[in-house]
Amino acid sequence: LSTRAIISMSHAGRRQRTGSPIMEVKQTNSRDDFRWRIQRMKAVDVVIMAAGKGTRMHSSMPKVLQQLGDKALVQHVIDTAQALAARNTVVITGHGAETVEAALAGQHGLRFVRQMPQLGTGHALQQAAPVLPEDGITVVLSGDVPLTQSETLQALIDATQGERLALLTLEMPDPTGYGRIVRQANGSVQAIVEHKDASDEQRRLREIYSGIMAVPTRLLLPWLQRLRNDNAQQEYYLTDIVKFAVADGHTVVAFPRSRVVRE
Repeated sequence: LSTRAIISMSHAGRRQRTGSPIMEVKQTNSRDDFRWRIQRMKAVDVVIMAAGKGTRMHSSMPKVLQQLGDKALVQHVIDTAQALAARNTVVITGHGAETVEAALAGQHGLRFVRQMPQLGTGHALQQAAPVLPEDGITVVLSGDVPLTQSETLQALIDATQGERLALLTLEMPDPTGYGRIVRQANGSVQAIVEHKDASDEQRRLREIYSGIMAVPTRLLLPWLQRLRNDNAQQEYYLTDIVKFAVADGHTVVAFPRSRVVRE
């Protein structure tokens, strides 16, 4: 690490939800210290969503192979997984699967599963479920979101405390098209509602799900089995696991990206 990251949730402010800080993570300039902390944690398995077509790119190349700097978008994400000392990195391919897999082949600890056809984000994770050991923490990343830092993801992992579902969220002035974070009266997370399924009131919410989460795998796997596609898009939404967590009495913490301060 070249910088010091301080990630904290304070007792004050409108996002205070539990009466105590969700997390407080401080990183020194020592890379060895960072890796020592990771080794003391539960094993981390990273799943990278890379099955989408990317029609807005107006390119025949799969969107995760579009270049940023001298690397494909998804390669930046893989490098972040390596910085987390991930036990396994699973890339879910679909559109252009052979091209994506050929471009990324040969990297240590990397494996592929295919999502054919593409029936939603939950369906994608269902394809990866058989290769996820139950004793770890699963971190879900998007193959076309290359700039998330490993310190941010480590804080998200810490926030699970081995028994909670942790979401990385954002507040956007125009959240059109994104899943909204719906909170209960006491401020705790109740659900994520996709834009097409949201009511007018829910669409006015500005806090959205970033597509990044960390969750104990022993909890994730049975939740994936409960997914249904009775929604506007007739897809299996990964975001539906939030309501399963709430129903089962597990805490869901939403970690706002804006709370990351670097010095």
